[in-house]
Amino acid sequence: MPNLDLVPKYDVSSFRKIAIGTWRTVGDPSVYGTIELRMDEAMKYLAEYRRRSGRKITVSHLMAKAVAAVLEECPDANAILRWNRIYLRKTIGVFFQVVMTDEGSTKVDLSGATLYDVEKKSLAEVYDEFDEKVNKVRQRKDPALEKTRGMFLKIPYLFLNMFLKIISFFSFTLNLDLRSIGIPSDPFGSVMITNVGTLGLDVAYVPLVPYAKVPILLAVGAVKEEPVVKDGEIVVGKVMRVNATFDHRIIDGFHASVMSKVLRQWIEHPYEHFGPIPDAVADVAAGA
Repeated sequence: MPNLDLVPKYDVSSFRKIAIGTWRTVGDPSVYGTIELRMDEAMKYLAEYRRRSGRKITVSHLMAKAVAAVLEECPDANAILRWNRIYLRKTIGVFFQVVMTDEGSTKVDLSGATLYDVEKKSLAEVYDEFDEKVNKVRQRKDPALEKTRGMFLKIPYLFLNMFLKIISFFSFTLNLDLRSIGIPSDPFGSVMITNVGTLGLDVAYVPLVPYAKVPILLAVGAVKEEPVVKDGEIVVGKVMRVNATFDHRIIDGFHASVMSKVLRQWIEHPYEHFGPIPDAVADVAAGA
């Protein structure tokens, strides 16, 4: 059984082959960009969703669904490089960074939670699964993750770089399932998201992680009130910046334009894309 369910991409453009041959690692071909989103409708939608459903839906949950829709619309971006060839993923995985403070404020750690097949799930299902996974991670009750953490703590600092490269080579390049030795299957998904807005930041460009083989990383900024133009007049509106880092060997300007268009449609018109808001009473009855 392979680590990832992949299919090779054969119709590769000449530019794509040149890009693959030009840059050796994800650190070389990183491209950065920011999209500014109007958040007035999204914040209304979130407030109504929380009030009616009882779920504390956040911008992060909206982003999970929206980014999954982005990759569904632009499948060429849902890919990895193996042996200098592009392979398209058959599933969409969204990875979120999780801050862990259970060992005190002086020893803050970072971990993550990955949701799969997000495009097939409702916003309520995304919230429930995300909440369950994050709680397990923060309470250190995720067996696979804890096994991996324990293994890494035993690796001498001198061999960390080599160890990560070897694990990445076996997991992604050779596409081997390494769960038997404590390495989770496809732990980073298709795209990585970090919410820098919780730190009070509007703009931040986060580096791609070479061993994760993820070509897109999004840093979601804080939602702030700023002057905006509406119907030809300057008014106060809610704005959020999403800052992207992507691997130019896989993604170019055309892909980025399609992805930014879909992301804007979903976030700026939430009532049309995220589906009806469930009522708490009806939700409980359905669960019973």
